[in-house]
Amino acid sequence: MGKDPDSSRESFDRRLRQAQDRHKPDRATQPKAAGGDMSDLGIVLRAGTEMVSALVVGVAIGWGLDRWLGYRPAFLILFTFLGGAAGVLNVWRLVRPQDTPGDKPGP
Repeated sequence: MGKDPDSSRESFDRRLRQAQDRHKPDRATQPKAAGGDMSDLGIVLRAGTEMVSALVVGVAIGWGLDRWLGYRPAFLILFTFLGGAAGVLNVWRLVRPQDTPGDKPGP
């Protein structure tokens, strides 16, 4: 058995450290939010703002259409749900992992 167990252990440890260093996540490779590099607090504040603003716009449009056309709750209910769905979609776009060029299948 021509190999020294200590040298192959050292060789293994060295190669293991190199592999760990290559695959260690750093700031450059961590997923970023759609708006760029943001802290966790920034992402939470933006997600809350996206949800609230989408709901406010939906409620305002629904309320305005109901007043203008004379229907009481119909458009308000409809646009409240549409605003909520738009807010969820905006938050999903914010927090989903970014696609990398190698992720998409080629033609």
